[in-house]
Amino acid sequence: MLSTIKLYADGASLDDFTRLYKEGVATGFTTNPTLMHRNNITDYKAFAKALIERIPDRPISFEVFSDDFPSMAKQALKISSWGENVYVKIPITNTARQSSLPLVSVLSQAGVKVNVTAILTLEQTMRTVEALDPDVPAVVSIFAGRIADTGVDPMPMMRAAVAMARHKPLVEILWASVREPLNVYQAAECGCDIITVTPDVFKKLPMAGKDLSDLSHETVQMFREDALAAGFSL
Repeated sequence: MLSTIKLYADGASLDDFTRLYKEGVATGFTTNPTLMHRNNITDYKAFAKALIERIPDRPISFEVFSDDFPSMAKQALKISSWGENVYVKIPITNTARQSSLPLVSVLSQAGVKVNVTAILTLEQTMRTVEALDPDVPAVVSIFAGRIADTGVDPMPMMRAAVAMARHKPLVEILWASVREPLNVYQAAECGCDIITVTPDVFKKLPMAGKDLSDLSHETVQMFREDALAAGFSL
């Protein structure tokens, strides 16, 4: 089933991204200002250029960080110019809740590969698909993990999103905000084209199909070894 979905690494570590690229595990890469800030990145352009140099032949999404649309447009064109493999992440709205879709439409029609991000509703999904040029590759990033955080099952929405995008074959639906390896299987079952996976979740993917009795025994062993290492006594 996993062969039907693309695994994109999500983060802001040159070392992690380079390793996952060389291992051939990740087929694309995404980052955002929050992840970059958490990794103490202060020079946006230098980080991006270094990443593109290391990974010249896989899709990489970089996000604009301005909050007004004229500045977003300038940033988007600049980011897009950095490489053929670059996608520009545009948030679905700005902080004033004004729709970014008019800008998305202009950029897409100009040939910019966009990745519309922070989508959490079917209405947003439908409007985004409508705004995209059918002849230009694009990604629609739906934050399924955050939807699940609210207690709502994201799978019906993701299935509906996939159906919405069928008439535009160059538009890919991305399951974002992964929480655990199970999400990868859920995304594949829904027919999603892409899922973003953190380095920590990548490490767990080899556990697929592991015998649960063996895993239970390994867990018991871990508890025992840690208790001994801590020197516990009663």
